[in-house]
Amino acid sequence: MKILRFAGIVPLIGLLAGCGSGAPSAKIGLNVELTGEMPAVGASAKNAAELFISQQNAAGGIPIGDQKVPLELVIGDNAAKADQAASVANKLIAQDNVIAMVGPDASACAIPASEIAEALKCPMISPWSTNPKTTVDVTTGKPKEYVFRACFTDTFQARVLAKFVLNNLKKTTAAALYDVASEAPNGQANLFRETFETNGGKMVAFETYTTGDRDFSAQLTKIKAANPEVIFLPCYYNDVPLIVQQARRLGITADFVGSDTWSTPEIIKLGGDEINGSYFCNHYSTQIATDVAQKFMTDYKAKYGQDPDDIAALTYDSFGILTEAIKAAGKLDRQAVRDALAKISAYNGVTGSFKFEGTGDPMKSAVILQIKDGKFVWVANATP
Repeated sequence: MKILRFAGIVPLIGLLAGCGSGAPSAKIGLNVELTGEMPAVGASAKNAAELFISQQNAAGGIPIGDQKVPLELVIGDNAAKADQAASVANKLIAQDNVIAMVGPDASACAIPASEIAEALKCPMISPWSTNPKTTVDVTTGKPKEYVFRACFTDTFQARVLAKFVLNNLKKTTAAALYDVASEAPNGQANLFRETFETNGGKMVAFETYTTGDRDFSAQLTKIKAANPEVIFLPCYYNDVPLIVQQARRLGITADFVGSDTWSTPEIIKLGGDEINGSYFCNHYSTQIATDVAQKFMTDYKAKYGQDPDDIAALTYDSFGILTEAIKAAGKLDRQAVRDALAKISAYNGVTGSFKFEGTGDPMKSAVILQIKDGKFVWVANATP
C-alpha cells in the first residue's frame, strides 16, 4: 500500500488530528485507485484532491470556530481491488486517524470500504460509486449512517439511459454486454433491462464476460444474430474500446450507449473512429458549465495541463461538501462532522446543485453526452 502525504501550513489549535511535526491540522483520507485496472480514475481523483487542498491552505486553511486550520491529505492506493480498498480504509481511519475519508471511486472498492467506515463510525464520501450497496446496508435494507456519495446512483442513471434510448433515439430493441464480476456494470445492466422493458422496449440479447477478458467475439456474434438497434455497454473505460472495435469488425452497426464508467477522455484515445457517435450518461458537461465549474476547469487545466473529467469534478465536490460540514460542525469530531453532512440542504458544486434528504444519496441531475469527433459533446439534461 502506497501512502503519500500533503501537509498544510498555519498551525493554530490542537484538535483531533495533527501533522507528523506535531502541528494541528484536519486530516482527510483519500482511498483511491492509483494502480491496477483503472489508473486514470485514480489520477483524476488525486489531482482534484491536491488542487482543493492547495487552494484551501493557500487561503490559510478552513475556519473552525474563530481560528483557521490547515488541511492534510493522506492518500492510500487501493489498486482497484476490493480487499485492498478495505485495508486502506482501515489504515486511514484506525491508524492515520483521519477525520473523514473520500473514496474509493469504483463500486467494487467503495462497497467494502464503506463497511469499514460504517463499523468504525467515520464519515466517508465516495465521489463516483453509483452502486446502491455503497450507501445501503444490504443486511437490513437501511441507509448506512456514515456513508455518503457525490454522484447519482445506478438506479437513476439506468432509468435515464433506458428512457433516452426509447424517447430520444427512438430505438425499441437493445442488447447488453457487461462484466458479470464487477458490481457497477452488473447492477447497471439489470436496472437498464428492467426500465427498458417496463417502458415498452425489448432486450434481444443479454451477454456477459469476466474481468480481464479481451476476446468478446463469442458474445458479439450472438448479439449480431439478435440484430439490436442499440447495444448497452455498462463497462469501464478500459474494456469499451476493445468491445466496440471487435463489434465493428464483425459488421455490427448498432448504436452504442454507456454509463458514467465511460467518462474518462482515455476512452476517446483508445476507441478511435469506431467509438465515434456513441452516447453515455455523465455527471457534468464542460459545455454547460456554471461559474463555479468554469473556475474549477480553469484552475485544473492551469495546474495539470488538461481538462478535468467527471471523476476530478466529483472529487473536488466531495472535498467541498466535506469541508463545509467540518466548518458547520465547528470541531474535528467524526460524529459532529457526520451530523453536519447529513444536514446539508443545498451545495452549489462543480457538478451542480445537490442536497441530502435522509440518506447518503444526493438529489442531483445528470447529462447525456455523445462522443463526437474526438470530444465529449452535450446532448441532453436529465433530472430525478
